[in-house]
Amino acid sequence: MDLTGQEPRISVVMPHLDDLANLDACLAHLAAQRMPPERYEVIVADNGSRAGLAAVEAVAAGRARVVAAPERGAGPARNAGVAAARGAILAFIDSDCRPSPDWLVAGEAALAADGAAWSDRAGSDVVGGAVRVIAADAAAPSAVEAYELVFAFRNDLYVRRKGFTVTANMFVSRAVFAAVGPFANGVSEDVEWCHRARALGFRLGYAPACIVAHPARRSWDELARKWRRTTREAHALAPVGLLGALRWLARAWLVLLSALPQSWRILRSSDLPARRTRLGAVMVLLRIRGFRFAEAHRLAFGLSQEVVR
Repeated sequence: MDLTGQEPRISVVMPHLDDLANLDACLAHLAAQRMPPERYEVIVADNGSRAGLAAVEAVAAGRARVVAAPERGAGPARNAGVAAARGAILAFIDSDCRPSPDWLVAGEAALAADGAAWSDRAGSDVVGGAVRVIAADAAAPSAVEAYELVFAFRNDLYVRRKGFTVTANMFVSRAVFAAVGPFANGVSEDVEWCHRARALGFRLGYAPACIVAHPARRSWDELARKWRRTTREAHALAPVGLLGALRWLARAWLVLLSALPQSWRILRSSDLPARRTRLGAVMVLLRIRGFRFAEAHRLAFGLSQEVVR
């Protein structure tokens, strides 16, 4: 990546908090991109890591610029990275992701092919790429990993059915980002931002060749922490009033009841060849859907706990 002062074409923006090992791995993958290094830069927006900014800078040395993002939250951290970016294209990724060698090339090509310029309204202005979930040991995933291999990061469905892309793999021109505005805090920032972009008339597209890998969560605590946070963020975006509350509770019941048909999906999954692994994933599915159901009701009645990032 370019650290010479020359203006890059693409700015990779990555929030970071207390995950130096994954940050190091992600930066190694970014340094191995099949794109001339002068055409892109990498910006790490540190969100107040306990190790301190100097420790983050030591990991990033020669591979990225580090900026401080004192306001806690993934949205504000991404905004701090954007403020420091110099590229005409913004490529968003998370610090625990592993971009494929062609990630930047494919992302730039998808954005160009989709006509992501102000003057071309025929294609997409925002592009989401594929996110492939990987287990630490592909031959013997834990029950939680097996569940994630089936259900986590279905960005193709998010783009095509739900109207948003995860910010773990998102490309957008600086001009479009400026028009939409910064990410919000305290909500699912990727969902809220993409919905705001679409409300302004910008189009969202999916690029299957633009690939990042994401390690599956391995423990119940990791999975529960994720769903407590995302459920709270979703609740923050839910409509207010009696009708909104009823819709929220109905959604909670649908989440719970969907566990039964989704269990069949696990049992038939070709990604989980071992019968024992599939049964373990089913147990995690039933447990997490019950957890989400309970958390949704705690939120609805003002009883939910504070979330620790």
